[in-house]
Amino acid sequence: MIDGTRSTRSPAGLAYRPAGPDELPACAAVWRLAINDYIVRLGQNEIPAELNPVIRLFIHLQSSDPERFVVATVPDTSGERIIAFAAALVRERLWYLSMLFVLPEFQGVGLGRGLLAQVRPADGAMVRALATDSAQPISNALYASDGIVPRMPLLSLTGLPQRPEAFGALPSGIVPLAFDEIAAGLPDSQGHRMLVEAIDTLDRETLGVAHPIDHRFLRTESRRGWLYRGPDGTPVGYGYVGEAGRVGPVAVRDADLLGPVLGHLTSAVVPRGAFAIWVGGAADRALVPALQAGFRLDQFPVLLCWDRPFADFSRYLPISPGLL
Repeated sequence: MIDGTRSTRSPAGLAYRPAGPDELPACAAVWRLAINDYIVRLGQNEIPAELNPVIRLFIHLQSSDPERFVVATVPDTSGERIIAFAAALVRERLWYLSMLFVLPEFQGVGLGRGLLAQVRPADGAMVRALATDSAQPISNALYASDGIVPRMPLLSLTGLPQRPEAFGALPSGIVPLAFDEIAAGLPDSQGHRMLVEAIDTLDRETLGVAHPIDHRFLRTESRRGWLYRGPDGTPVGYGYVGEAGRVGPVAVRDADLLGPVLGHLTSAVVPRGAFAIWVGGAADRALVPALQAGFRLDQFPVLLCWDRPFADFSRYLPISPGLL
């Protein structure tokens, strides 16, 4: 920013290229500055300067889809300055835009559209989806004009289960098994293979795609997982929770299981602070009991957008807006 004014034309020397691993902290700084620029004006608190969690997410995104993690740069006295970036991922038939942020002083000159062109899928058969802040009408219009239309709110819930009975008990015969116990209870890698196959099947039935690489990332983030089995031993759901309070993803065969599964997860771990859950507007079987249990809506809703249906969000709660 120069004297508090924004650019009115594309900056000189603008270039797009894949990000280097050592540039992810700079991208995280762009992410924080771009979000703080508008949420502070809306009366919300700034995102703290501690960026390690989002940098770990960026490392995961770049390691899985390096060609789709792109920065926009301009020349400066030290060589190059990163002024914007985008990160997208592909999971089977799904292309998902995880991040696209531009420094405030460079907004409004077409960088968002330029970055989108850099990471857009070449395969027209791919489903395209993303999450965007409801408080950002310009971004929402950009994506909608490209056919990726807002379809459903994604709500941020925070709190502790002050009235846990509101979630309801797991139905008779449904047993939660910790992932670690499953792996330890079977010889060699048999338990691991069985668990991966069960999770992939549940993901394809609910999210529309399997994403085992993201499940491996969750385990490095110290989220603990449980597989829920029915009376005949068939997997009927899974869910994650960590001591940092993050809950999700959660996938269930029957939407009525969402409340009881959330009740189990939020009783299985004592968080360091409050729990945080992302719940789609279609998942009323999770939203209603969570609010009744004492959770509260936090921040403005995020809008989940897609160009064609691909998931059943009445039975699936995502990891976060940046990683379904």
